[in-house]
Amino acid sequence: MSNATSDNETIVHRVSFLDRDSVNIPILKVLQADGTVYDNAVLPAIDEALAHRIYDTCVFTRVLDERMLGAQRQGRISFYMTCTGEEASIIGSTASLDDGDVILAQYREHAAIRYRGFTTEQFMNQLFSNEKDLGKGRQMPIHYGSAELNYQTISSPLATQIPQATGVGYSFKMQGKRNIAICYFGEGAASEGDFHAGLNMAAVLKSPTIFFCRNNGYAISTPTSEQFCGNGIASRGPGYGIHTIRVDGNDMLAVLAATQQARAYAVENHSPVLIEAMTYRLGAHSSSDDPSGYRSKDEEAKWQQHDPVKRFKLWMINKGWLTEKQDAEMYDKYRKEILAELKIAEKLPMSMLDTIIEDVYDTPTPRLKQQLTDLKKHLKKYPDSYPNSKGRL
Repeated sequence: MSNATSDNETIVHRVSFLDRDSVNIPILKVLQADGTVYDNAVLPAIDEALAHRIYDTCVFTRVLDERMLGAQRQGRISFYMTCTGEEASIIGSTASLDDGDVILAQYREHAAIRYRGFTTEQFMNQLFSNEKDLGKGRQMPIHYGSAELNYQTISSPLATQIPQATGVGYSFKMQGKRNIAICYFGEGAASEGDFHAGLNMAAVLKSPTIFFCRNNGYAISTPTSEQFCGNGIASRGPGYGIHTIRVDGNDMLAVLAATQQARAYAVENHSPVLIEAMTYRLGAHSSSDDPSGYRSKDEEAKWQQHDPVKRFKLWMINKGWLTEKQDAEMYDKYRKEILAELKIAEKLPMSMLDTIIEDVYDTPTPRLKQQLTDLKKHLKKYPDSYPNSKGRL
């Protein structure tokens, strides 16, 4: 039989078209807004220790976003992006992984690297691009990366991480390792060509990769209604032959359950999985954005009722695993810790200028060396263009 046909195909003898309403895509929900579990819902594998690690990451991320957005408004850092409203999608999925799995993030997933163990000091050093920054001050703020934590450094261009994730997953398969790659992106990035190329390659090559779409309703200021006409992003998965699920992205337990099973499937079948998490960006797209220009306060207030951190907190309180007093103490602890580390990091000098051409090639090329020489001459003439350098030319 030809590959163009299937043993289970449905044959008709009259013209019959498919459209976006032809297939109903269910959405997985486990946890209700009041912290109770839906009747007949199947819980993920979670114990008290895991729940506390997840919630600790939630609290840290909320406080980090609060403090650093404020720091940007004060002119202390140049740029910032918050995770507010999408914590369940990111932390719930990361908590389902093995530490050896590689994370390829878009730009709003700093909660994932925190869950893996990125310290407060490391966050501050990256945001201030100082001499202790793992990226040597070469990146914009929020472009985190850590080889130790298997978290690939953020790239500014949209969607480039998607085909790269296919390659990472495929490399695990070729090495016979029981690890996967997970790739995060927004529904706006799914309009890029890299999305289609990446998913098609993963399906054909059977790359053990989880493609995790955070469908938060907007690609910066463009609503989903102006991005695509199909039934979200999940509808595209079966078209590529990819195992697919849609989940409530504000439901920590649903995301945890979906990703746990997605990872198991990817490992056992050497195949990709697409997860579409329906969530909402409660904050602005970035510190350069004003959402009041394209969405209403009523819309934001409606989604505030589905706050993923509050929902998970209530579930933990109902389980007897958390008290309001403990919750308040966690917030207080991280507010003090982040502020203290911020004050230290912003006073540290920038990296030595010579490091700008390291790690590009094994040995810097003559062209790079000449460019560095020219740059040093320029900066000696105009020292104000290299602030906080403290003689590091």
